[in-house]
Amino acid sequence: MSFIYFAYGSNMASHRLLHRIPGAKHLGTAWLSQHRLSFRKSDNGESGKCDIDMTGNQVDCVHGVVYRISVQEKAILDSYEGLGVSYNEKLVEVHTKSNQILSAFTYYALKIDESLVPYHWYKGHVLRGAIEHELPAAYIALIEATPSKIDPDYIRSERELAIYG
Repeated sequence: MSFIYFAYGSNMASHRLLHRIPGAKHLGTAWLSQHRLSFRKSDNGESGKCDIDMTGNQVDCVHGVVYRISVQEKAILDSYEGLGVSYNEKLVEVHTKSNQILSAFTYYALKIDESLVPYHWYKGHVLRGAIEHELPAAYIALIEATPSKIDPDYIRSERELAIYG
């Protein structure tokens, strides 16, 4: 059995997701309407991670990448994402370029702090994924314009970026 997963944050970057979930199968890109991307998920008060904010506004959308993952790998991903502690999951309907509507699971933040900004390395994962999957230029520009900061834990920063070689 498998699931369709809508990745909108750092897991859009194939290197990052495949490092965590080697059996994930890329299905393409999609968007989630009436939501906007934010970096408001609290990482223990240190930095902001991606979240989807439901706005109800038809002009808002979050672009992302759709993957198929197995039941076993979903449990691994749930662990990475801190299911029930940092993020919860919900079923969403995403739209593909070929006008398909897919039912997919995704994560949303449980701990929110609007004042946080991401670390440079985290924003880098998100940006790499957006560029890799050729998301709309305006959306990439929105991610690029997001303020970010240096991670005081140099080793963590190096470890996070090492997956890119």
